[in-house]
Amino acid sequence: MYVETTENIFLLLKYLILGLLQGFTEPIPISSSGHLELVQHFLGVGIEGVSFALLVNSASLIAVLIIYREDIIRLLKNGLSYIKTKDTAAKSDFHFIIYLVVGTIPAGVLGILFEDFISEKLASIKTVGISLLITGAALWLIRNLRGRKNDTDLSLKDAVIVGLAQAVALIPGISRSGATIVAAMGLGMKQETALRYSFLLYIPVSAGGMILSLKETLTDPNIATLALPYTVAFIASLVATYFALKWFMNIMAKGNLKYFSYYCFIVGTLVVIFS
Repeated sequence: MYVETTENIFLLLKYLILGLLQGFTEPIPISSSGHLELVQHFLGVGIEGVSFALLVNSASLIAVLIIYREDIIRLLKNGLSYIKTKDTAAKSDFHFIIYLVVGTIPAGVLGILFEDFISEKLASIKTVGISLLITGAALWLIRNLRGRKNDTDLSLKDAVIVGLAQAVALIPGISRSGATIVAAMGLGMKQETALRYSFLLYIPVSAGGMILSLKETLTDPNIATLALPYTVAFIASLVATYFALKWFMNIMAKGNLKYFSYYCFIVGTLVVIFS
């Protein structure tokens, strides 16, 4: 009984830590999926069941929805208003929605087409290390940029380029938020606009991934036995994502992206050396 209870406690603790790790690293530009791979490889922490990624990503999605709820409500309200009445005051928000749809397409299409190739050919620890170095270099290049584009200044070209950057983040170790923010700031967006567009773009991609993984999740034989650890990981991921994103918004406002660049350089180098 003691052994079984101890094992259960350690199992809960493991999923708590994994949930916190996923949640904290999801919104900041250091690759959440890459860090989960590193933890599993170097610390020998296995993740039972195929539903874990879906649950913790769903938790992160909910946190993003909570933080950007006012923007989402405004966009939906003004988007519908423009469709019904052609109200010129709502036109920019309608266009912003179109740009979100366009920006979602590259990652969705390439994810479906190259899912097997990425999981079979690129799923290695060395790939994660190299990708972190690339992420660090990209963050370093845009560390001092201060753009002028607001939400109303975006174009179809901007949406396509940021969408392609998001598709690049399908490679393990390339941060989704990092790739999209680097592309957005490189196109001249203000930090606040780049951050908002990046995370509003995360919503349809994450929701789409949830839908595509739903069947696999429902047939996961571990979902019943791991219900409590999954719940712990879900809550941990939601809370960690919320506070990490709030923190990152403050970091972006101060223009301190260089510190994430240093982190990616250090971790990426260590991973390449020891993998």
